[in-house]
Amino acid sequence: MKTQSPLNICLLSYRSNPHCGGQGVYLKNISRALKNLGHRVEVVSGPPDPQLDADIPLHHLKGLDLYDPQDPFRVPTLGELSDPINLMEWMGVSTMGFPEPFTFGLRAYLYLKSRLRAFDIIHDNQSLSYGIWAMHKLIPTIATIHHPITVDRKIAIRSVSSPLKKMKTWRWYSFIGMQKRVSRSLARIITVSNSAQKDISRDFRIPEDRFSVVPNGINTKVFYPIDQIEREKNRVIVTNSADTPLKGLFFLFQAVAELEKIQDINITVVGEPKKDGDIVKLIQKLGIGHRINFTGRIDQREFVQQYARAAVAVVPSVYEGFGLPAGEAMACGVPVISTTGGALPEVVGDAGLLVQPANSAALAGAIRELLNNPLRAKELGMAGYKRVQKHFTWEKAAQKTVAAYREVISGHRRI
Repeated sequence: MKTQSPLNICLLSYRSNPHCGGQGVYLKNISRALKNLGHRVEVVSGPPDPQLDADIPLHHLKGLDLYDPQDPFRVPTLGELSDPINLMEWMGVSTMGFPEPFTFGLRAYLYLKSRLRAFDIIHDNQSLSYGIWAMHKLIPTIATIHHPITVDRKIAIRSVSSPLKKMKTWRWYSFIGMQKRVSRSLARIITVSNSAQKDISRDFRIPEDRFSVVPNGINTKVFYPIDQIEREKNRVIVTNSADTPLKGLFFLFQAVAELEKIQDINITVVGEPKKDGDIVKLIQKLGIGHRINFTGRIDQREFVQQYARAAVAVVPSVYEGFGLPAGEAMACGVPVISTTGGALPEVVGDAGLLVQPANSAALAGAIRELLNNPLRAKELGMAGYKRVQKHFTWEKAAQKTVAAYREVISGHRRI
């Protein structure tokens, strides 16, 4: 059998810090796994720093970074605005849009257009910009879509009542039209679950046979049980502090407000809430501040220790394209309660308790069941650990990704 030669791969990702969301986790781990398979990998990224391994070349494209938490929505200098792409980015943000996917793609195209011959394939991590469209005319190009952003938009618009807020939300998500058009032009799309494949196909109008479903891995060198740390009774962990309706903290905190009337419960939220945001206001309204502890920014070691102390992990998301928080908790041996939103049942399987999304009563019932049944909780924790080891490794994800690459490369040569 003929051995296939290693590929020269260029990964593109516009906002991919691994501590700030699934796209960053994906970039860091898939680049490592592809490199481990013997392929040559380079990454082109916008801000913030994606924190890749040192042996993976990183080309950092400087932008305005107007969402930098240290200096959000700053006013650019006149020198910065003399660059047409910077000007478009600032005007987009100033009119309540989110132009970063668009402007990153333009910068990536201008940076790479003289270097495209150095690569066998371009792999875009969900920017789906017109710059990606331009590249795919010249070189085999594939994109990963983690989940249909149309779902985020629908849930966000539904969560606000005033027409003005609905208009602002619609404006922020105005990049979706571009992403739909660009994704339909690509020969193949990678997505991370069967649920995401179905929903993206429907919302973006892409035939299902143009998708490669490649489940994410879980880095079991980072997420693992710590037997020396004892789980604390009635301690529940949730790993998303985002103020977005999609992540379901509203329903979890409603459940906590009901549960504390009948039993002791303490919630550890990894991260920190938006200052004066909806989550902070909800906690104050429900009077459960004494039950909630936000960890703030923590390193990976402390993260795993937080999992080790937890009796139960809850994933209250209304929708997930994959569900890394569920898989990471399972890898740490923590019993998981998850909603059935999106792909979460594909990740959790029968190794956790599944409840209807956006249902605080169902969450409360499941949390109470596991907190008061430690033997059942321990069984689920072990089942989840075994499920991750068997089904969700980055090596398997990289192998399936390379198979998709070779299919796109072969098709491009026939054109």
